[in-house]
Order: sequence, then C-alpha cells, then structure tokens
Amino acid sequence: MKTPQDTKMSRRTLMQVAAAASASSLLPGLQAGAWAQGSDKPEKEEVRIGFIPLTDCASVVMASVLGFDKKYGVKIIPSKEASWAGVRDKLVNGELDMAHVLWGLVYGVHMGAGGPKKDMAVLMNLNHNGQAISLSKKLADAGAVDGTSLAKTMSANKREYTFAQTFPTGTHAMWLYYWLATYGINPMKDAKVITVPPPQMVANMRVGNMDGFCVGEPWNHRAIADGIGITAATTQDIWRDHPEKALGTTADFVRKYPNTCRAVIAAVLEASRWIDAGLQNKLKMAETIAGKAYVNTGVDVINQRILGRYQNGLGKTWDDPNHMKFFNDGAVNFPYLTDGMWFLTQHKRWGLIKEHPDYLGVARQINQIELYKQGAALAKVSVPKEPMRSSKLIDGTVWDGKNPKAYADGFKIRA
Repeated sequence: MKTPQDTKMSRRTLMQVAAAASASSLLPGLQAGAWAQGSDKPEKEEVRIGFIPLTDCASVVMASVLGFDKKYGVKIIPSKEASWAGVRDKLVNGELDMAHVLWGLVYGVHMGAGGPKKDMAVLMNLNHNGQAISLSKKLADAGAVDGTSLAKTMSANKREYTFAQTFPTGTHAMWLYYWLATYGINPMKDAKVITVPPPQMVANMRVGNMDGFCVGEPWNHRAIADGIGITAATTQDIWRDHPEKALGTTADFVRKYPNTCRAVIAAVLEASRWIDAGLQNKLKMAETIAGKAYVNTGVDVINQRILGRYQNGLGKTWDDPNHMKFFNDGAVNFPYLTDGMWFLTQHKRWGLIKEHPDYLGVARQINQIELYKQGAALAKVSVPKEPMRSSKLIDGTVWDGKNPKAYADGFKIRA
C-alpha cells in the first residue's frame, strides 16, 4: 500500500517526466546526455541579447521578431546598446546574457587586452563580409580614393591624419590596420587612430573629426547618402568571407545555462536561414531593422548593400557577390578555430598583447564548437567536417592557422 508521501513523490516524478517529454517535443534532436539531468528544457527562458545599431544585428532581431525563439523554448529580448565598450561592460557584469558582438572584443576581453579580463565564449558567427572603409569627401577631393592614392596623398601632404575604428581589439580596428599596412601606412606611427561608436561615425566625419573610418553598414552607405564620405574599400576586399560579428557570452553563462545557449543558437540559425532565403525576406529584414527600436535609419540606406548593390560615392557602381551573408547554406555560422586565432595574431602584431599566446588553446576555450553543433542539429543545419579553414587576404598572405606565431611575426609593418 502506498503512503500519501509515496503518492506525492509519484506525482512529482510524473510531472518531471511530462515536462521533460514536452521539452523533447519542443526541441527535437537534443543529445541523450541532457536527459541524464532530467530535462533539456532551457534553464533560462528569457535571454537578454545586446546589439549595436548595425545591419548585421539582423539575425538576432529577426529571431525575436519572427518568433523563432519561441520555437526553441526561449524569449529573446533584444537590447539596444550605445557602444561596444558598453556591450563589453554589460556582458562582463551580467546585465546582458549574450550579445551581437565583435569577435575581436570577445578575444580581447578573454586575454585581458580589451578591458577587464573575463573568460569568454563565442557561440556562433553571425555574418560574413559587409563592412567598409570610408574616406572623407574632402580627402577624396584631394585625390585619396583608395589605398594606393591614400598612401600617396599622405606622403605628399604631411599632417596628422585621423582614422576611426569602433573598439581597440575589435574587427573594424583589425580591418583598418590591415588595410592601411597593406599600402605601406603604419597605423601606429603614420596616423592617429581614435575609437568612435558606430552610430556616431557619420556625425563625427561631418564635423571634420576624422579623415576616414572603418565600420559596419549601414554607416558607410549613409556617409555617401549624406555627401560627406566615399567608400575606399569593402572588408570583403580585405578578406573574402571574413568572420565579423559573433554571438558572444561569458564562459560562466555557458556553464550555467548550456540548454539556453543551444536553444538560442538554433533560433538565430533559423533567422539567419530566413534572411538569406530570398529577396523579399531581405527587404522585410531591412524594413524591420531600419526602425527606431533598432538601427534608426532610412530603409534605402540598408537595402542596397544587403543585396550586393554598391556605389563608392564617386559615380562608380557595382554588384558584389561577396556582400553581407547571414547563412549562405550554413557556411557562415560555424565558429572556426582559425577565425578566432587570426584575431589573436593581429592583436600580437599590433602590440595589444605582449607575448604569443597558445593560439589554438585559447580558440578551443572560447569557441563553443560542440554546443554549436548541437544547436545546428536542432535547426537541421549542416556543419563543416573540420574546425579550421584556409583564407587568402588582400596582401597575398594565406592564413590557415598552422603556424600562428610565424604568421604574426611575419608582417613587415607591425607595432
């Protein structure tokens, strides 16, 4: 005969099993290991994800707007932030659970080179390509319209040249430095480099605070639309299909909420696939993120370059097949170890870190490849067989991660 306590325990056990079964039907394909803990249900159902007003925040925003998050048992709350430094601080102190964030910021914080040191994690890559280097209209009128002519102009007309990036260890800083150095300009000696939040780039150029900047869209196109700048290079010119923004968080959050991380990865993958599925989806995305709650700009400033329709502000137009991609049949989102390692080589090149780190070891700590694979399985997205890839950059160098120390030390121009 069962006691009342036995009955109470049986009911509790039955409810736990039912909850686990419900979670399983909601999130098909989760690893059996999750069942050992009783449930694969997301531990934290509301997830606050920070973003900066840039076109490449779109997959996070659309995952929320279109309800892909609910499909996986979470609610994404997009949180508009003013600067990358603010994103960093809120991730580190726990005000944000995750963020649309610069790869180089995540690695910089992990290494203690980008502010307070904190163990960090990259859950997935959010986009390839789609940033640019803009030069002021005044500089263009003086003949500086690309890397070669910029170097010639700076050599002929000696003065202090100021360029802006968005965060000292971030992607835009690394693209700017790499591009300048390719044309013989040492960003540490031949120019003054300042940090400016992305939404403030155009306003600062308008009042003459900088000669050029590297930032994500739509701010390069906005500089052209406002008649104050020209596009000298796109970042896909520097490295085709380069990593750009990551879905980042802290290592503590991953340890505490692995099921939540898996669910968010799957939801953002669904949104990424939806964005890249066709013209109408891209235009709908542009219309959505142009709103005041997100990027707060005109739709026309966003919708051209997401389709690969470029102009340089000097009458040249072209169609670029290597424009911003969010999914590209799943090729975009895998967090390659070599992608993270590359940023470490550039941090060492420019003196942001003093000693050579364990490049591969650090990348393995930060990039949550197994968690990504599990999230990808939920969203039915294929993953590459190898965690490393090979890329050729604008100066002809090949990056494959095989000898990162020699690669970092091999540049003629460095700090």
